[in-house]
Amino acid sequence: MHRRRTAPALLVLVALAALTGCAGHDAGAAAALPPAQVSETAAPAPTGSAAAVRPLPRSKPVRVRLPAAGVDTGPGGPVLELGLAPDGTVEVPSEAEADRIGWYDKGVTPGETGPAILIGHFDTARGPAVLRNVSKVRVGDEITVTRADGTDAVFRVRELEQVDKKSFPTRKVYGNTTRPELRLITCGGELVDGHRPDNIVLYADLVTRAA
Repeated sequence: MHRRRTAPALLVLVALAALTGCAGHDAGAAAALPPAQVSETAAPAPTGSAAAVRPLPRSKPVRVRLPAAGVDTGPGGPVLELGLAPDGTVEVPSEAEADRIGWYDKGVTPGETGPAILIGHFDTARGPAVLRNVSKVRVGDEITVTRADGTDAVFRVRELEQVDKKSFPTRKVYGNTTRPELRLITCGGELVDGHRPDNIVLYADLVTRAA
């Protein structure tokens, strides 16, 4: 029997306010969503199939595929497990692991009720990273997460949001939800003193579960 894990308490949410540690590489790449894709308010709750899919039991993610952005971590690059850094902020993959995606392991696993959190770099000081093509993602695109139990949790992107890290929507990203959801977070914005000042957040809902 699996116990449901809730999202982090508010004290931890405040510490997690934004994804930091995003030193960028100035190669002329657009680290931003197209204007038509930038969302400032939450989209309405999904209806139909997205609202009816039953949650999955707890099982760690092992592979992430986002075809619209050319992402497939594959069997050779398992999903990293990320916790909290000493300063209380969420960990991010190291520069050496910039081609991999991490999962925030203090929260739910993808497919469980609640917001599962995945994190990846847009770029680092070494160059482009796993989410370098995030600007190609559109509402309606799918993110497939393969889990350790062999199941695939398929999520559909409902909303894309680009925000200044200083005004990160903490509750919206990390707060509890009544259905299985996914957040994929990276950095964005034009470089300022070698760092990206924004976060780009993809919000997605579970629409399919398959063995």
